Amino acid sequence: MSDPKQKAGRLSPLGLIKEVFNWYPSSYPAEERKLLFKLDLSILIFACLCFFVKYLDQTNISNAYVSGLKEDFGLYGNELNYFNVCYFTAYVVFQIPGLLLMSRPKLARWLLPTLEILWGICTFAQSRVTNVHQIYALRFLVGMLEAPVFAGTHFVLGSWYTGPELFKRAGTWFICNPLGTMVSGYLQAAAYTNLSGVGGMSGWRWLFIIDGIFTIPVALIGFLIFPGIPGSPKPFYLTDRNIALAKERTERAKIRQPGKMSIDVFKRTFKRWHIWVFITCYACMIICCYPISYMSLWLKAEGYSVTQINQLPTVTYAINIVASWLGSTLAAIYPEWIIFTFASACCLFSTLCLIIWNIPTALKFVAWYTFGASGCLSPILYSTINIIVRDDAEERALIMGSMMSFGYSFNIWVPLLAYPTAGPDGAPRWRKGWPISFVFFFLLWAGFVASVFLWRREQKKEALVSPQESSDEETDNVVIDTTSVLKN
Repeated sequence: MSDPKQKAGRLSPLGLIKEVFNWYPSSYPAEERKLLFKLDLSILIFACLCFFVKYLDQTNISNAYVSGLKEDFGLYGNELNYFNVCYFTAYVVFQIPGLLLMSRPKLARWLLPTLEILWGICTFAQSRVTNVHQIYALRFLVGMLEAPVFAGTHFVLGSWYTGPELFKRAGTWFICNPLGTMVSGYLQAAAYTNLSGVGGMSGWRWLFIIDGIFTIPVALIGFLIFPGIPGSPKPFYLTDRNIALAKERTERAKIRQPGKMSIDVFKRTFKRWHIWVFITCYACMIICCYPISYMSLWLKAEGYSVTQINQLPTVTYAINIVASWLGSTLAAIYPEWIIFTFASACCLFSTLCLIIWNIPTALKFVAWYTFGASGCLSPILYSTINIIVRDDAEERALIMGSMMSFGYSFNIWVPLLAYPTAGPDGAPRWRKGWPISFVFFFLLWAGFVASVFLWRREQKKEALVSPQESSDEETDNVVIDTTSVLKN
């Protein structure tokens, strides 16, 4: 079968719509389509639910802060940033160990559900805090336990899916990021309106209880259906033939399954350009995207009601959902760098508006909402990494863990310098912060485009050195319609 990107220029509008929703190509053997369907029902259902509650439990602190927590504890300094610093300190420290554990077949199936049980308990505990120091400690524990969820899920997706399949699944999964943040706003608004005072507790305390109630059942579902990676203990719904077929697919796509873990993974990873380019890209993404979630602080400063403060920012996340799914899907059909460029341009426009700041209120809303286009940046980046580094599972895990560690390390100190929540240059004005975001949005775009073209150049060199091997690989691509994703 031919590569969708080769056909993209000839697609009619109707053909493009069909390709967007074409998750199980008719050219695939029936057995392979059935396998993909099983994987979607298991991996995507648990991964989406897990990611959804992860972002509920990660972002609920901001909703609680603007819904009474600030006043209850007399937090009139930089405490909101300190809460995030505690979370991200643990998140950074435990990234690489978590990802390397995810690359171990015997652990991969059980790790995420177990961690989710534990952070669900911590989420419940936040509803009973009596001082700010307890919040700091619990935010640290939640960050530690949630550390492997994001990059670890990308690693799992890249271990089962290939090429266009991967882009589409990664984009669909990633919508649970903004969905979790958006729902958290609605939950806090509902808790503030309907549960304030119930049981003698403030509405913001009920938010943590509600989030904990969501979290625990999802973890239990994970123990039942999450398959880990192809070498993990077989779940009940996959047959021996299913596992064999999955391994055949990854072999054809040149995706190497995990081998023995040794210190050599660090040596060979640091010798290649991949880790250096990708950790730089992700650091830029973290820095430039940090203030996007603080629209609520602008609304609070403008005097909007608590309900409006929690609900109006959800429009950004709704746009984020559409961008995540549609942008990633289009990146499976058209050159991924073009889709990445369009989304980056939208974010640069928004950032420029907020640098100017003194603009009509309506345009300011447009600027905040246009940030939603950033939803496809992360799934496109991680799917590209899964394809570029498909020949070394341990390197892939180390790169993804390092990206999260290095990138989120900036969330420990950059917010205190560039995005303070107090003072004359504090949120939401950020006279220094918005120009910094603009620069790093541009660097993120430049780094991603550079990585794609560096990889293409490597592929061309390999084809010249070993034309027969290249020809064989192209034949494999025709069979499974996947690994030539970045070649056009």
